[in-house]
Amino acid sequence: MKKFFAVNVNQYVESLNFEVYYPSSLDYPKDQSVTFLSEQNINKNNIFEKCRNCLIFWPQNYTVPQAIKEKHAIVLCYDPHLRFCQFFQENKIDNIPFKEKYRLTDGAYIGENSQIGTNVLIQPGAYISGETSIGDNSYIGCGVKIIGKVTIGENVIIRENAVIGADGLTTDRDEAGKPVKMPQFGGVVIENNVTIGANTVIARGAIDDTIIGAETSIDNCVFVSHNVKVGKRVFIVGESILFGSSEVDDNTMISGNSTIRNGVRIGRNALVGMGAVVTKNVGDESTVKGNPAK
Repeated sequence: MKKFFAVNVNQYVESLNFEVYYPSSLDYPKDQSVTFLSEQNINKNNIFEKCRNCLIFWPQNYTVPQAIKEKHAIVLCYDPHLRFCQFFQENKIDNIPFKEKYRLTDGAYIGENSQIGTNVLIQPGAYISGETSIGDNSYIGCGVKIIGKVTIGENVIIRENAVIGADGLTTDRDEAGKPVKMPQFGGVVIENNVTIGANTVIARGAIDDTIIGAETSIDNCVFVSHNVKVGKRVFIVGESILFGSSEVDDNTMISGNSTIRNGVRIGRNALVGMGAVVTKNVGDESTVKGNPAK
């Protein structure tokens, strides 16, 4: 597993002496990682019994179970997510894509370490990072930019000037109102038979990957933010926005110019009407429309 940094936890808990190497989420906790537990997820704290030697920013109003305290370095704080973001700032950690060697093929810039399948057409002006893999029979249009760790399946079409793997935006501020940015460490996974329209942007995950399920079609000028999970056979029509950590289940239709709030889940076989602003979870087989969507 790639180590992104090496920070000793004794600057946060003086009695302990081990290093953490990467961020991790509640979905996929890892040994020797830095992570956080928010108040709304406090009931999931037992996940930390499955790993060890983590630096965990913990809500100060909640007791740390002894079994977890014995395995990890715990920092009690008012806002664990903000404190988690400040960790990277304090240790001067970023994850800006590095300059890499590439080959120029038919006018496209292709990272030397990229893995390109058979019968893949890459048009002039495209840029493919060295951490990218592309499956057989896929199409990459003119001006497409694929940045960082991106896995693309077979028979995928990515239309002109799309950007895959851009950083998402973090919106935390410290007590003085100064923005506190969190580096983005995840990637993007695009499964088989997906179509992505021109000028669409799909951001990489903050920690884990942004995922676009098989046979999904995303129209032109759509924005899919970090950590979003889109299921299989989904339609997302032009100028729609899916904000961070939202989820769309299989066979759902997101009509044009819709906005999905961060963290909201849209159920299976649902329909989101044109121009809807979705601020609450939408159940399976449901239809919602309007602002706010009902």
